Amino acid sequence: MRKVFYLMGILDDGDVEWLARTGATKFMPSGKVLIHEGKAIEDIYVVLEGKLSVSVRGMGDREIATLLAGEIVGEMSFVDARPPSASVTTSQDSYLLVLPRTLLTSKLHTDNAFAARFYRAVATLLADRLRKTTSHLGYGNWTEDRDPDELDEALMDSASLGATRFDRLLKQLRIH
Repeated sequence: MRKVFYLMGILDDGDVEWLARTGATKFMPSGKVLIHEGKAIEDIYVVLEGKLSVSVRGMGDREIATLLAGEIVGEMSFVDARPPSASVTTSQDSYLLVLPRTLLTSKLHTDNAFAARFYRAVATLLADRLRKTTSHLGYGNWTEDRDPDELDEALMDSASLGATRFDRLLKQLRIH
């Protein structure tokens, strides 16, 4: 599931409108490096359209993930202020919503309700990523009756609302 659905499902309509007003749409042709492993970044990104490749130097620059429309890029470095642990390159022409760290940080400092929703959304998507990673690496046994990749009903409702808000954002930014 696209990570932006978590984010936009937890944020409210006013928050999503703020993202659209504050962020800038950027076109990046195929083959351009968006994020360099180990080099600080000043923005976080939402993939509006296209495809990105994530690679790690320590693995011979091998692709470890593919990111499609709706994925969020740079959120870990935003939260912990450390340089990225991977490089991200466009693997096809892509459109991104660029959210400058300075503007997002200012909004988080001045709007406590937005900050609570934003950080809850980021925590939810990072928790989901960690569960999937540990599951794929074979750590621990999933003892519940459901699949570890299955979302609970409340999160599914939130993700569905997030998908609707993402579609509205695309139309507002005139991407689709």
